[in-house]
Amino acid sequence: MELRQLEHFVAVAEEANFTRAAARLHVVQSAVSATIKNLERELGTPLLERTPKRVLLTDAGAALLPRAHAALDAARDAAEAVAEVRGGLSGTLRLGTTTTVGIIDLPALLGAFHRRHPGVLLQTDAAASGSQGLVEALLERRLDLVLVSLPGPLPTGITLTHLVTSVLDLVVPAHHPLASRRSVPISELAGLDFVDFAAGYGIRTISDLAFEAAAVTRRVALEITDLPTGVAYVRNGLGVALLPRPALGTTEGVATLTVDDADLDWPFSLATVSGRKPTAAACALIALAHEFLIWRG
Repeated sequence: MELRQLEHFVAVAEEANFTRAAARLHVVQSAVSATIKNLERELGTPLLERTPKRVLLTDAGAALLPRAHAALDAARDAAEAVAEVRGGLSGTLRLGTTTTVGIIDLPALLGAFHRRHPGVLLQTDAAASGSQGLVEALLERRLDLVLVSLPGPLPTGITLTHLVTSVLDLVVPAHHPLASRRSVPISELAGLDFVDFAAGYGIRTISDLAFEAAAVTRRVALEITDLPTGVAYVRNGLGVALLPRPALGTTEGVATLTVDDADLDWPFSLATVSGRKPTAAACALIALAHEFLIWRG
């Protein structure tokens, strides 16, 4: 049994699809299929059940998967130990981010990481499904580290390293009746049309929890996936929004005010899988993120 065979098996098991597994491994699909067949032949039992829609684990495959993970993790740790002795990190770091990263200058952070650890290949994935989708990808081991906003109860199996917290402010069109106010109670927002992120994003969760706690009904008229689009919709009179002021960029054509009686803290963290030692590259990025935020004040 070879590590390459286990790597291919894990990829197919996690992706539930040979084509996606091949793309993840950067090899042709026929190579993945041949490797899995050889592994099944060596072990004397089928590991995967091929169906028209997806690939499922057999009982033998389910028994092998955690042990395959452990073997690959041990091999990774050994390679990292040798790399550190040789004077530098290497390998690949798969980082997931949401499209709402605004209070952290992610390009600058990753640029600093690349200069410090040039031997690490950075692969980033900006999930359109928000923090919830990133956590799922992390738990499925498709990502090594994710930047997320997870207010409320912590998902099972996740460890968070808190980085920074911002506050969501109310953003209204410049001509809106509330535009001249400095603050507003959440009760006065009932009946307004809101521009907000789709379910699964941290900002949406924070907003929903705040309105639920205040027993105030809220109507989301437009759903977005990035901050600039939200500001543009508000500027053009399509609704109001709860957004983090430091991440807004230009506020031309809009006004911002605080909601003074609601918990609208927006936390941002790096998440790893509980009970699994992060890769050396992931640990290095976590450490650098803390340094980076101190540098930026």
